[in-house]
Amino acid sequence: MKRSLLLNAEISTLVASMGHGDMVVVGDAGLPIPTGVDAPQRIDLALSPGIPSLDQTLTAILSELQVEQAYIAEECLQGSLKELPPWCANLNGIEIQTISHTELKALCHRARAVIRTGECTPFANMVLVSGVTF
Repeated sequence: MKRSLLLNAEISTLVASMGHGDMVVVGDAGLPIPTGVDAPQRIDLALSPGIPSLDQTLTAILSELQVEQAYIAEECLQGSLKELPPWCANLNGIEIQTISHTELKALCHRARAVIRTGECTPFANMVLVSGVTF
Protein backbone atom coordinates (compact mmCIF):
# COMPACT_ATOMS: atom_id res chain seq x y z
CA MET A 1 0.00 0.00 0.00
CA LYS A 2 1.24 3.49 -0.85
CA ARG A 3 2.51 5.60 2.01
CA SER A 4 1.83 8.95 0.39
CA LEU A 5 -1.23 11.17 0.63
CA LEU A 6 -2.63 10.18 -2.79
CA LEU A 7 -4.11 6.68 -2.53
CA ASN A 8 -6.54 6.62 -5.48
CA ALA A 9 -5.16 4.14 -8.04
CA GLU A 10 -6.65 5.85 -11.11
CA ILE A 11 -5.31 9.27 -10.16
CA SER A 12 -1.90 7.84 -9.18
CA THR A 13 -1.65 6.17 -12.60
CA LEU A 14 -2.71 9.40 -14.30
CA VAL A 15 -0.10 11.47 -12.44
CA ALA A 16 2.65 8.95 -13.24
CA SER A 17 1.77 9.08 -16.95
CA MET A 18 1.53 12.86 -17.37
CA GLY A 19 4.10 14.76 -19.38
CA HIS A 20 5.07 18.43 -19.55
CA GLY A 21 2.06 20.50 -20.61
CA ASP A 22 -0.53 17.76 -20.14
CA MET A 23 -3.73 18.93 -18.49
CA VAL A 24 -6.03 17.45 -15.87
CA VAL A 25 -9.32 19.03 -14.77
CA VAL A 26 -10.54 18.87 -11.19
CA GLY A 27 -14.20 19.80 -11.20
CA ASP A 28 -17.29 20.24 -9.15
CA ALA A 29 -20.20 17.80 -9.21
CA GLY A 30 -21.97 19.70 -12.00
CA LEU A 31 -19.14 20.19 -14.51
CA PRO A 32 -20.15 18.61 -17.83
CA ILE A 33 -17.57 15.99 -18.84
CA PRO A 34 -17.07 15.45 -22.57
CA THR A 35 -18.03 12.06 -24.00
CA GLY A 36 -17.15 10.33 -27.23
CA VAL A 37 -14.16 8.77 -28.93
CA ASP A 38 -11.65 11.49 -28.02
CA ALA A 39 -13.12 12.21 -24.58
CA PRO A 40 -10.80 12.53 -21.59
CA GLN A 41 -10.68 9.84 -18.94
CA ARG A 42 -13.45 10.33 -16.37
CA ILE A 43 -12.51 9.74 -12.74
CA ASP A 44 -15.60 10.12 -10.59
CA LEU A 45 -14.88 10.64 -6.89
CA ALA A 46 -18.23 12.26 -6.01
CA LEU A 47 -19.81 10.48 -3.05
CA SER A 48 -22.29 13.03 -1.73
CA PRO A 49 -22.63 16.83 -1.77
CA GLY A 50 -19.27 18.24 -0.62
CA ILE A 51 -17.55 14.85 -0.33
CA PRO A 52 -14.82 14.92 -1.37
CA SER A 53 -14.41 18.66 -1.62
CA LEU A 54 -12.42 20.32 -4.37
CA ASP A 55 -9.89 21.45 -1.76
CA GLN A 56 -9.37 17.92 -0.39
CA THR A 57 -8.96 16.52 -3.89
CA LEU A 58 -6.50 19.23 -4.93
CA THR A 59 -4.44 18.68 -1.77
CA ALA A 60 -4.02 15.00 -2.61
CA ILE A 61 -3.25 15.59 -6.30
CA LEU A 62 -0.79 18.42 -5.65
CA SER A 63 1.11 16.18 -3.23
CA GLU A 64 2.36 14.21 -6.26
CA LEU A 65 1.78 16.23 -9.45
CA GLN A 66 4.24 18.93 -10.50
CA VAL A 67 2.04 21.80 -11.72
CA GLU A 68 3.34 24.85 -13.55
CA GLN A 69 0.08 26.62 -14.28
CA ALA A 70 -3.61 26.51 -13.41
CA TYR A 71 -6.75 27.91 -14.98
CA ILE A 72 -9.90 28.86 -13.11
CA ALA A 73 -13.13 30.46 -14.30
CA GLU A 74 -13.30 34.20 -13.77
CA GLU A 75 -16.89 33.62 -12.60
CA CYS A 76 -15.55 32.04 -9.38
CA LEU A 77 -13.65 35.18 -8.28
CA GLN A 78 -15.20 36.47 -5.07
CA GLY A 79 -16.26 39.87 -3.79
CA SER A 80 -15.69 43.36 -5.13
CA LEU A 81 -11.92 42.82 -5.07
CA LYS A 82 -12.30 39.68 -7.20
CA GLU A 83 -10.36 37.54 -4.73
CA LEU A 84 -9.34 33.97 -5.46
CA PRO A 85 -11.59 31.33 -3.86
CA PRO A 86 -10.27 29.54 -0.73
CA TRP A 87 -9.50 26.33 -2.63
CA CYS A 88 -6.76 28.21 -4.53
CA ALA A 89 -4.73 28.48 -1.30
CA ASN A 90 -2.99 25.17 -2.11
CA LEU A 91 -1.47 26.62 -5.27
CA ASN A 92 1.55 28.31 -3.69
CA GLY A 93 3.90 29.50 -6.41
CA ILE A 94 1.72 28.21 -9.26
CA GLU A 95 0.68 30.73 -11.89
CA ILE A 96 -3.13 31.05 -11.89
CA GLN A 97 -4.88 32.41 -14.97
CA THR A 98 -8.55 33.28 -15.15
CA ILE A 99 -10.57 32.44 -18.22
CA SER A 100 -14.30 32.35 -18.88
CA HIS A 101 -16.25 29.32 -17.72
CA THR A 102 -17.01 28.61 -21.38
CA GLU A 103 -13.26 28.55 -22.17
CA LEU A 104 -12.63 26.29 -19.17
CA LYS A 105 -15.24 23.81 -20.39
CA ALA A 106 -13.57 23.85 -23.83
CA LEU A 107 -10.22 22.97 -22.21
CA CYS A 108 -11.88 19.83 -20.79
CA HIS A 109 -11.79 18.39 -24.32
CA ARG A 110 -7.97 18.71 -24.39
CA ALA A 111 -7.40 17.34 -20.88
CA ARG A 112 -6.00 13.87 -20.21
CA ALA A 113 -8.68 13.38 -17.53
CA VAL A 114 -11.51 15.10 -15.72
CA ILE A 115 -11.80 14.32 -12.02
CA ARG A 116 -15.31 14.87 -10.65
CA THR A 117 -15.54 15.76 -6.96
CA GLY A 118 -18.54 16.20 -4.69
CA GLU A 119 -17.97 19.97 -4.60
CA CYS A 120 -21.24 21.90 -4.95
CA THR A 121 -19.88 25.45 -5.15
CA PRO A 122 -20.71 27.15 -8.47
CA PHE A 123 -17.77 27.38 -10.90
CA ALA A 124 -15.44 25.42 -8.54
CA ASN A 125 -13.36 23.90 -11.34
CA MET A 126 -9.65 24.03 -12.11
CA VAL A 127 -7.44 22.97 -15.00
CA LEU A 128 -3.96 21.94 -13.87
CA VAL A 129 -1.10 22.03 -16.37
CA SER A 130 1.69 19.58 -15.64
CA GLY A 131 5.21 20.90 -15.24
CA VAL A 132 8.58 19.20 -14.96
CA THR A 133 10.70 18.49 -11.90
CA PHE A 134 14.05 19.25 -13.52
